[in-house]
Formats: sequence, structure tokens, C-alpha cells
Amino acid sequence: MKKSDFDFDLPNALIAQSPLAERSASRLLVLDRGAGTRQNRQFRELPGMLQPGDLLVFNDTRVLPARLFGHKESGGAVEILIERVTGTHEARAQLGVSKKPKEGGRIVLADGSAVTVLGREGEFFRLRFESHEPLEKILLRLGEMPLPPYIERRPGQEDTTRYQTVFAREPGAVAAPTAGLHFDEGLLGRLAERGVDFGYVTLHVGAGTFQPMRAEDITDHVMHREWLNVGAELVEKIRRTRAAGGRVVAVGTTVVRALESATVEGRLHPFAGETQIFIFPGYRITSIDGLITNFHLPQSTLLMLVSALTSREFILDAYRYAVQERYRFFSYGDAMLVWPGKGA
Repeated sequence: MKKSDFDFDLPNALIAQSPLAERSASRLLVLDRGAGTRQNRQFRELPGMLQPGDLLVFNDTRVLPARLFGHKESGGAVEILIERVTGTHEARAQLGVSKKPKEGGRIVLADGSAVTVLGREGEFFRLRFESHEPLEKILLRLGEMPLPPYIERRPGQEDTTRYQTVFAREPGAVAAPTAGLHFDEGLLGRLAERGVDFGYVTLHVGAGTFQPMRAEDITDHVMHREWLNVGAELVEKIRRTRAAGGRVVAVGTTVVRALESATVEGRLHPFAGETQIFIFPGYRITSIDGLITNFHLPQSTLLMLVSALTSREFILDAYRYAVQERYRFFSYGDAMLVWPGKGA
């Protein structure tokens, strides 16, 4: 299977550059593979599409203001995008700079504090922040919200809250779990009144999620590492939900990656650690019964994951329909609710 098998034509005008005024005001394309149907709905109608006893699983990671600016001691400007915080004063990061610094090189941040380059790991650099402050405090003081590269503007004040889910609580991500951005407190309240239960995983989304796949043969692709936690409480909640006939609905591809990483021989277990799981057609997803997800980039691993839940042809046909219907794409865009049908 090739990367080009997951391409589609997307007009630039459909790439959402800003959030809507209300989180739950986005559109929702409902796909039911078993019935072979698709419906144009509004996201705020979600409670009526779920049943009492269903379980929504969210990713409660919190996005760090992970973009920093500085200059090399020689004077060249440097943009630092933290990929992962690896210690109280250390991180792995991408560097935007005309000439890549060598091991031992130093970067001076806007406040005059220094960052030492410890080494390089492929496209990422290992950095140590030479400050008495822990790195998370430095980011909160100097960092900028790391909007994705396809949003062609600088972050504004509204992005501080809108590029963050309302249930975010575990800091560590450098990209938002964007399917969760559609939920506001009012919608969560109506879902609870409907009898829908909530559960949480933590998966700290890394900057590698936006890196393009370079291998044409998708089996040659190596995923970036991300840290996750699937707790015993959630595992038991999922067991009870399914035993009672309820459905487990993942809110976002990061939840799917977390749950599948914690699944061994068809059984979900508590797990905390790293994952490099790559899900594409041919892989059988067993941990969920439905998926809420945004529209993803052409030829991306996220599009491949959604295709694995149903089929490549089914999803690409839905994407062509979404383009025709002028759905908004990517992080601040609209969403899909995918029911895979039996045997998926």
C-alpha cells in the first residue's frame, strides 16, 4: 500500500484558519459503514446520536505553549518547537534556523537565558535549558501556542484557550487532540443528562504528528514516539460499558492509538509508557465501537488510521463528499462521527 493511495484534492479555502465563535457550532458528517449512509448534521446534535450507557473516551492532555524564539550566540535567529519535555530542564525539539547548531552550541532566549544543544536525534535536537526555572515555567512565561503549520497566521489571544480542550488537565502535548475541541461545557452537560458516560486517557501529542510521511511504501514509515497513560479505572469502565451493551466511542485518533497500544491479544490492560503504533488498513481496531475525528491531511498517518476503521475507499469517498459540501478541514475545522459497522 502506498502513501499516494491516500491522496485527495483539497482547496486551500477549506483549511480552517480560525475557530468558530462557539466550539459546538461546527458541522458533523455522520458515516455509517454498515448502513452505507452519510448524514450532514451539527456537532451540537451529538447527544441525540448516542444512547444512554455509551461511553465517550477523551484525551485529557494539555497543550504547552511550546514555541520559543531566540538567537544563536553568533547572531542567527532561531525558532524552537518543543517536541517533548524529557526532564525538568531538558527537551527534544525541532529548530528553525538557517544553519543547524552543533553539539555544545548555545541559543539565547528572549529573556537572555541560554539553551545548550546536547545532541541530535534525526530531525530533532536534545536541548538543556540553563535556568533555575523548570522548563514548563519557562514555556508559560516565554512560549507561544504552537499552531499547526497549515494555519497561516501567528497565534492570537483566543488561541490560548481555543487550541485547548475544556477538559485538558495533564500538561505535556505540543499539539491539540483536535476532535475534543468541539466540546464545550454545555454540550458535556447535555451528554451527561442523556446518560452518556465519560472516560479519559492521556496521550501527549508530539510535533512529529505534523511531519510528512517520506516513504512511499507505508510499511517503511516509522512513527514518532509519544507518551501515554491508560489507567485501570478507564479499563474497568470500558469493560462495564461493553458488558452492559453500551458502545465505546473514541474522541480523536490519539485515543484510538492509546487504547490500541494498551490492547494485548484483544484485551485492554492498564498501560503507561511510550508508543510508536502505526495503524493503517489491514490492522483490526478492536478497542472502540465508534470514532469522532476531524478531517485530516492528505497522505497522513491519521487519515490511514481512520481508513483502517472502515476502508480506504469508504473514507476517501466521504472526504470527496466533504470537499463538495464545503466542510472545514483540519484542527479548527469540522468533524466526522464514524460508525464502522460489524466486522470492521
